[in-house]
Amino acid sequence: MQIIKNIDELKEFKKNNKNKSIGFVPTMGALHLGHLSLIKNAVSNNDIAIVSIFVNPTQFGVNEDFDIYPRTYQKDIELCKNAGVSAIFMPEIDTLYPNGLDDEVVLIPPVSMAKVFEGAIRENHFGGVLRVILKLFNLISPTNAYFGKKDAQQLLIIKKMVSDLFLDINIIPCDIVRDKNNLALSSRNVYLDSASYEMALNLPNAINKAMSLVLANTLESKIIENAAMACLAGLEVDYCNVVDYNLKKIQEIQKRNSLLIIAVRVGKVRLIDNCWF
Repeated sequence: MQIIKNIDELKEFKKNNKNKSIGFVPTMGALHLGHLSLIKNAVSNNDIAIVSIFVNPTQFGVNEDFDIYPRTYQKDIELCKNAGVSAIFMPEIDTLYPNGLDDEVVLIPPVSMAKVFEGAIRENHFGGVLRVILKLFNLISPTNAYFGKKDAQQLLIIKKMVSDLFLDINIIPCDIVRDKNNLALSSRNVYLDSASYEMALNLPNAINKAMSLVLANTLESKIIENAAMACLAGLEVDYCNVVDYNLKKIQEIQKRNSLLIIAVRVGKVRLIDNCWF
């Protein structure tokens, strides 16, 4: 496995692997079994697999956790190596932002998708996400790029960017990976102490309740949302809504075009989860 730190090395790696399919998994590191599921898909379904590890400053807002975001680089490298990754791209900030963060062309995501839910709470977050993802896509030129369904809003906005900008990349959504108690895996779960972790389990309980209602053919959004909210006692709820794939609130579940998205706070830890119908 090759560890690549700069763009010239990346170009050389691509030159040496010309005409091979590339599976790409963009990450901010602190890798866990959720990331590993994406990586395994990339390794299994492509000639070579590249993982990027880069804590992207442009997607963090004021008073968010950029400075303390977990960085476990040696552990991440070992996980990638054991999974059969071909290369890790680990650039410094000035490699991806050579002209600084405030003096370059930026992307403006669609207001209807990026100023709601996560975007309403985390100002300019998705602009920063698209900014770094487009840079990485242009540098790596992947055949297939793998994203987890847990970050549903991010996934849907990236799919729209790829469509709108005619990027020749397949976006592959991958199922949420959960721990033994059904809590969705997240790099921020390390912030949970034992008491907070127990409270956080109300989140997957809400997801399970919603899924059971839909399986029983209860499709009215308000009923599903209220049932999920009843499971979230003790948590500060940022949102709990049924939406379509354009992130529009809808009155009734539409099969293969709907999801329930939830964001909560457990003390200082903010968690998201969802289920796709």
